[in-house]
Amino acid sequence: MPAYFTPQAEIDVEEIGDYIALENPKRAVTFIQEMRQHCKRIAESPLGYAARPDLGDAIRTCAYGNYLIVFEPYHDGALILRVLHGARNLSGIFSSS
Repeated sequence: MPAYFTPQAEIDVEEIGDYIALENPKRAVTFIQEMRQHCKRIAESPLGYAARPDLGDAIRTCAYGNYLIVFEPYHDGALILRVLHGARNLSGIFSSS
């Protein structure tokens, strides 16, 4: 099952990698690879993750380290909407979308 990434989610992942690379470039590469692999696991059973009706009708979330993967079940997998630090105000981000 594929994990599809919105353009904004791709930017989020790139920014996370850039931030980690400031301290540890090798870990940045492996962390992003592991996160993308985790997104593939989400896509295999997207309905098995926490629904977040407060953010949107079909939105679900999954924690990965200090980050929250925000997605919707999509066709044959999952559409990754955003990848955000867990301390971010999700309601504020998604209410302005």
